[in-house]
Amino acid sequence: MQRLRRRADFLAASGGVKAHGAAIIVAALDHRSDLPPRVGFTVSKKVGNAVERNRVRRRLREIVRLAAADRFRKGLDYVIIARRAALAQTYGSLVSDVARAFDRVNERGRHADHDKVATRRGKADRRGPGIR
Repeated sequence: MQRLRRRADFLAASGGVKAHGAAIIVAALDHRSDLPPRVGFTVSKKVGNAVERNRVRRRLREIVRLAAADRFRKGLDYVIIARRAALAQTYGSLVSDVARAFDRVNERGRHADHDKVATRRGKADRRGPGIR
């Protein structure tokens, strides 16, 4: 597993498919390539002071390393955004929260291209027959 390091990569991934959990948000962007998946972690100052933020970041990194590694798909960039509730959750509930969010993101990622094509067609049809 590779890590996201550049801000541009984080911003690009945040524009992709998202899944919300009680303590986290997982965003994913498909690059349509066979590159290995990359993961980034965001823990803002809203979560707490530096000690609390680092604790949450360490827990999330360990969960991804141990429990969620088999849930990654090739060619996807994932960003895990921690919420304040991640401090109070037990390790087991945080693991299940991350696993559910990854499953939802991967499922929605498969259908995202179909939804975009349907949306474009719908807008073109509303403009009228002569305008393309």
